[in-house]
Amino acid sequence: MVAMSAPSPAESEPQATDHRAGFACFVGRPNAGKSTLTNALVGTKVAITSNRPQTTRHTVRGIVHRPDAQLILVDTPGLHKPRTLLGERLNDVVRTTWAEVDVIGFCLPANEKLGPGDRFIAKELASIKKTPKIAIVTKTDLVDSKQLAEQLIAIDQLGKELGMEWAEIVPVSAVGAEEGAGRSPSGKGGGGRGAGQVDLLAELITPLLPKSPALYPEGDLTDEPEQVMVAELIREAALEGVRDELPHSIAVVVEEMLPREDRPADRPLLDIHAFVYIERPSQKGIIIGPKGKRLKEVGMKSRKHIEALLGTPVFLDLHVKVAKDWQRDPKQLRKLGF
Repeated sequence: MVAMSAPSPAESEPQATDHRAGFACFVGRPNAGKSTLTNALVGTKVAITSNRPQTTRHTVRGIVHRPDAQLILVDTPGLHKPRTLLGERLNDVVRTTWAEVDVIGFCLPANEKLGPGDRFIAKELASIKKTPKIAIVTKTDLVDSKQLAEQLIAIDQLGKELGMEWAEIVPVSAVGAEEGAGRSPSGKGGGGRGAGQVDLLAELITPLLPKSPALYPEGDLTDEPEQVMVAELIREAALEGVRDELPHSIAVVVEEMLPREDRPADRPLLDIHAFVYIERPSQKGIIIGPKGKRLKEVGMKSRKHIEALLGTPVFLDLHVKVAKDWQRDPKQLRKLGF
């Protein structure tokens, strides 16, 4: 009988040496599909989405667990021409994030021709020499194959014009992938066409990350504080159906989240008290609606998502307050968390 020698650490722990972990951020102009893509990769809702530009107001980290890697996705606000102090601060957040991540994903919608905003961002990205950049063509479900091919060629040409080499150019649709995608690294059973495309994107990002053990515990899907996520879910519901004059004026702060006392263990209830802030008294009626109908709808919609997030029944107490011109007032911005 031949004695077997003990395997070396490299042989006994292939995952430890081959495993990769790092940060990737999605950038692009407002409403380019960054938040939808983040949610699809993570496989659950960590970033709020809306068809309104500039919905995302701070960086949201979503964590994708794979056997070979851990991707920490940083969803950033859209880079835009700022008209307020809030806008300037959001742009600062984006540029700071670019400097700290391992991979940058530049999101460009397939259904819109490249414009000045895209070229402005691409030019800034070209000045970041060492970080690999992936061009992600989003919303491919909205175009035919001819339009998609034209967009892929235009993006390739844009990189050449700026002397910037794309690590990859990847077409992606997140439709059908927001539920269940990101949990299936094999690309099988991920919930339809969009899920397969989203998994392919994760596979292309992985080799660009540094070799590293996992940075977050297995099962964590975000490092976002619960109160911030709850506030964002309320803001998302408040954004639905608002006319063009209002979306950027809304901010939400959760003042208190406390378990209801004297409830039996098998019937818990969480009391959440939150304020919806707007900038002018005239906007109050728009948010509240006739006889409080709109605010009630906001409460019902957001409570459903909050209960799914926290896994417990919730009593949601919403009030509307005026914070005059808060987007331009440094003191108000601090109070509202910016």
